[in-house]
Amino acid sequence: MDPYAIIVKPHITEKTMNLIDKNNELAFEVLRTSEKSDIKRAFEELFDVKVERVNTQINSKGTKLAYIKLSSDDKAEDIAVKMGVF
Repeated sequence: MDPYAIIVKPHITEKTMNLIDKNNELAFEVLRTSEKSDIKRAFEELFDVKVERVNTQINSKGTKLAYIKLSSDDKAEDIAVKMGVF
């Protein structure tokens, strides 16, 4: 499946900005039918980084959010800057 179809857009809130700094973690809105392994593969392909783990949640609006923790070798802040979040 196309990685651009799986990763929809970044999810930016005050909480997710803190996750970038403290946990080396990013949050994205993803395709509702995607699985954790699909999300991991798509993110690694898009940003050329190593993903440590993926946690997902479906919020009250019915959208699926993925919290993606990067390995210690890669910085979430660098990816946020590339996307124009920081």
